[in-house]
Amino acid sequence: MPNELTPERLKGLELREPYDYAAGISGVKVSLQHVNEYMNFGEGMHALLKLNQKDGFDCPGCAWPDPDGRRSPVAEYCENGAKAIAEEATKNRATPEWFAQHSIDELGDMTDFELGKSGRITQPMYLAPGATHYTPVSWDDAFGIIANELNGLDSPDEAIFYTSGRASNEAAFLYQLFVRQFGTNNLPDCSNMCHESTGTALSEVIGIGKGTTTLQDLHEADLIIMLGQNPGTNHPRQLSALKTCKDNGGRIISVNPLPETGLMRFVDPQDPINILKRGTKLTDLFLQVRINEDMSLVRAICKILWEKEKEAPGTVFDQEFIEQHTAGYEAWTDMLEATDLEQCISGCGIDRDQIEEAAGLIHGSEKIVLCYAMGLTQHENSVDVIKEMVNLLLLKGSIGKPGAGICPVRGHSNVQGDRTVGVWEKLKPELRDALRAHFNFEPPEKDGYDVVNSIKAMGEGRAKVFFGLGGNFLSATPDTVYTAKGLRQCKLTVHISTKPNRSHVVHGEQALILPCLGRTETDIRAQGEQFVSCENSMGVVQMSKGVLKPAGENLRSEVAIICGLASKTLGARSQVQWKDMSNDYDNVRDAIAACVPGFERYNERVREPAGFYLPNGPRNRRFGTEDGKAHFTVSPLSCHILEPGEYLMMTVRSHDQYNTTIYGMHDRYRGIHNERRIVMMNKADMAEAGLSTGDKVNLSSEYDGETRHARLFQVVPYSIPRGNIGTYFPEANTLVPITRTARGSNTPISKSVRVRITALTD
Repeated sequence: MPNELTPERLKGLELREPYDYAAGISGVKVSLQHVNEYMNFGEGMHALLKLNQKDGFDCPGCAWPDPDGRRSPVAEYCENGAKAIAEEATKNRATPEWFAQHSIDELGDMTDFELGKSGRITQPMYLAPGATHYTPVSWDDAFGIIANELNGLDSPDEAIFYTSGRASNEAAFLYQLFVRQFGTNNLPDCSNMCHESTGTALSEVIGIGKGTTTLQDLHEADLIIMLGQNPGTNHPRQLSALKTCKDNGGRIISVNPLPETGLMRFVDPQDPINILKRGTKLTDLFLQVRINEDMSLVRAICKILWEKEKEAPGTVFDQEFIEQHTAGYEAWTDMLEATDLEQCISGCGIDRDQIEEAAGLIHGSEKIVLCYAMGLTQHENSVDVIKEMVNLLLLKGSIGKPGAGICPVRGHSNVQGDRTVGVWEKLKPELRDALRAHFNFEPPEKDGYDVVNSIKAMGEGRAKVFFGLGGNFLSATPDTVYTAKGLRQCKLTVHISTKPNRSHVVHGEQALILPCLGRTETDIRAQGEQFVSCENSMGVVQMSKGVLKPAGENLRSEVAIICGLASKTLGARSQVQWKDMSNDYDNVRDAIAACVPGFERYNERVREPAGFYLPNGPRNRRFGTEDGKAHFTVSPLSCHILEPGEYLMMTVRSHDQYNTTIYGMHDRYRGIHNERRIVMMNKADMAEAGLSTGDKVNLSSEYDGETRHARLFQVVPYSIPRGNIGTYFPEANTLVPITRTARGSNTPISKSVRVRITALTD
């Protein structure tokens, strides 16, 4: 959210032909360019060789799993993994002198790209009330400022403690322990904005809020269905798994409003023969669905399969699985019987012949894996949409057996692990009991604030301190102007960070930046060199041990920061041995093992080369629902009624970014270069609206009597269904209303916002 937007800020939009393949030699070249430009090249190569290795560190980017067995000794990472390392281990430094040279107003005028490229923060920095510049502060004084503000609140519930998915299991467990000993469950996290709908839906229908697959299941699948996903940009190592499935004779259906390059063809840069053959075609059938009409598509497929099942009972549906392991089948088939197939076909916008082809592929497959990401989770009906996907798997018995299951692809390393070890605004009764017994205190019972309710609490003056463990809260959240207003009303905002970001600019009455070690860096404590651990998308917990020299002598690990702050804030109120936890992380893991099921013998098992799997009942057809069965569910179809001149907008990432971190200004797979403030639009819609390529426009959204604005974008013709548009996140986040969220999960509707487009005149 720069202070001022003028036409001069646009960088000179350049459009090229989109790529027809992902990765390949060009991916290697770009990776090395980033390492060479932003790091000392020798250190960069050393780090890359240890990235995602059994004796190395976990990628700070996506949460895609590593192979259980042999890993590539040369490159167990992707292009965006290399960019993440170059970003974290940059040779640039944001020293106290750098902050002295840039006022808050000057920092606000920088783009997110410019802020991130300023370099690693090397000293705790403090912004006093009314000050124009951050100034250095000691760790002890920083902890004192925070402790004084926290202990001076009228209620612990006036403080909010946010967590990014970057935090390790050890840091996340200590963080939630500190917060709950302080007296609140206000523990919003980035899951609230991405896969909260997954946790809500899957917990209800299969009894666990996670996916059920392993990496081997994708390799063995007859059919993989990819929905609402762009793996080539957001988790490129998944492409190797898709290629293995294809090599083994599997098929792939891709469902998405945009024809993403990474779904179409993958060139394996480690396979010379694959390079010579121009890679592997991944998608056998691409279904270009309208935004948020995935349910209409899947309902149409199920209706077609139901008609075939009625003609030849037991030849299409897995009736043995349905009878033994499911509930709700009769109500679901009654709904299918009453379903209007033509209405579903019309709603999703896909030709009937293609839908019939998809149904045929599903009919002929015994082992089906269904993968999805935020293209399904960020709509008002996301919980229902995910349940509909489970219905499709249940009818085929494709859950709880090799080569089959549901695979929600998490977008940030250890976002799943943070939730597993207790970071959640809802404290589970079993964890409450364990914390009470092990640490001898009474955890709070009342649910805390999630992200959306935290923003509202700050905006309404009910929350006065904001503390962020990692991340860039302002840029990640919806309704950016309203979020900024809430942050500015706080008495204190604090961020544990590695580099400057937008949240440091939009601050409370006082502000602190606490610089921490990155995943890439060695962590030496009183008891010697330490390691942390993370959980990947498929429930594997593994160690992560940095290899590079820290970016500054005054950096502390997240674990050390949390322990120091907890000790200063809680004092004699806490019986936790914070110093022992800080000095030796084995003590933290022993505490996790005592409190969180599945972590028994944690210190022993995490030292095994490939880590260990956490329990997952549905993998063995043990469903953790009240009746022990997986549930078919009946949900209404989505319905987006657009007024004349309205479009349905989804926010997406460019290929040169990861979450809120902007690596560069190009989206080369889509052929969009030098600019991020763009609107991807159907050519026919452009013609109807009288718009041409590169035209400058403003966007607006109106919800609940309030109009929100995002100014100065450029129109780009793109292959997207009529009535739909695509914009980049976070530039268009200001249009996402805080008042509209997914039913049941309270996730912002960032993938289906009704907007209007207004052309600008020169």
